[in-house]
Amino acid sequence: MASIFSRIVAGEIPCYKVAEDDRFFAFLDINPLAKGHTLVIPKKEVDYIFDLDNDSLQAYILFAKQVSKAIEKAIPCLRMGLAVIGLDVPHAHIHLVPLNSAADINFANKKLKLPPEEMEAIAEKIRAAF
Repeated sequence: MASIFSRIVAGEIPCYKVAEDDRFFAFLDINPLAKGHTLVIPKKEVDYIFDLDNDSLQAYILFAKQVSKAIEKAIPCLRMGLAVIGLDVPHAHIHLVPLNSAADINFANKKLKLPPEEMEAIAEKIRAAF
């Protein structure tokens, strides 16, 4: 059965897409830790990031870097945090979280609840910067 992320890539589930190329896809986390919190995934369903072959892993990180630079242009922050946890969804994913303090990337923090219009506006700002 396809993961929820594969279904997002296929267009079966809507998302706030910020970037994609032929191999990777980036979209806003619907339960963000901070405005601009983005998930970056390979389009090919792979459960664990370190199961990717070396060339794919390198391309994946470089794509995530491009996305992070776009987020930094669109969302004021001091740094871009990166986390790979991979326990909730069996599809490799990188969290990119705009940071103003180390506490901003604590996944135990209460998640933001942003209205759809604001999520779309954030996604558009990041897309424009990408």
